[in-house]
Amino acid sequence: MQLTRRDEQMLDWLNVVRMADMDGVRWALAALKHGHADNPVTTRRANQWVARMAEAGLVERVRPMYRNRQIVWPTYAGAGRTPPALFRQTMRHELAVAAVSARYLAKGYEWSRDRRPESPRDHQGDGLAARGGVVELVEVELTTKKLARYRVIHGILGQRLNGELAAVTYWCTPEVARVVDREADRFVFRDQRNRLVTRGVFDNQGRWIEGSAFAV
Repeated sequence: MQLTRRDEQMLDWLNVVRMADMDGVRWALAALKHGHADNPVTTRRANQWVARMAEAGLVERVRPMYRNRQIVWPTYAGAGRTPPALFRQTMRHELAVAAVSARYLAKGYEWSRDRRPESPRDHQGDGLAARGGVVELVEVELTTKKLARYRVIHGILGQRLNGELAAVTYWCTPEVARVVDREADRFVFRDQRNRLVTRGVFDNQGRWIEGSAFAV
């Protein structure tokens, strides 16, 4: 099968995010066609792309009983990595990261993984979104951390906001967003506070709340 440039870009993106549901696939397909998109492709178009890649042995797919959408991930042939663990506790988080990542692509950003932690107390974000030389660290938070951990994380983020980062954005449930904001008010320096923002866009199952704007 002849792969198009967008096919290759989609497989590269899936390799970075590891897995995605059809919400993420729809937005990524739309974004990678022209480098930006105002709307996702249709579910039918996304299903056709997934079916074509699955037939070529480049992706696998499953629709678990507890999810209302297919989950897609690259095969070893497609990405050179082993399949993800679909039933581990972090799966919901990884799918939410993919949904956010795809929407950044639709706004013309490039998406990459954050750098690895430099020590056990260091913190790795969920991704980096870059556009025009400006880099934003992205966090996806569906459940709250221990409050003491926020003090450590916000201290690290403050140091990075003095360096390579222009902003930090948390994409959360509305409840978690309130906690992150409260702890940021306590631990982020006043002159940096407006560069750490929260967006309450996910429900408790990690699904994008219909009608929630993607504001960047």
